[in-house]
Amino acid sequence: MDDNATCHRTLAVPDCLDSEVIQRLVWPAHSPDLNPIENVWDALGRRVAGRNYPPTNKNTLIRALTEEWDKLPQQLLDNVVQSMVRRV
Repeated sequence: MDDNATCHRTLAVPDCLDSEVIQRLVWPAHSPDLNPIENVWDALGRRVAGRNYPPTNKNTLIRALTEEWDKLPQQLLDNVVQSMVRRV
């Protein structure tokens, strides 16, 4: 995903993508609706916030995020990826 950020514009990036035969898509500079991971982050955040014992420090937050990430339904991830066809 190329959002025209300065780090994506350096000469090394297109050279690397070309050498690996990776096609680039034209991508608007700010397009959260075209970034499917945002839906996953939202679902993950809701799951962590809804826990019986919410995280109270960095270590418990990392543990909660890891546990809830592992529990995300595969169907949710599949749906988010498939939804890109409608978004583009």
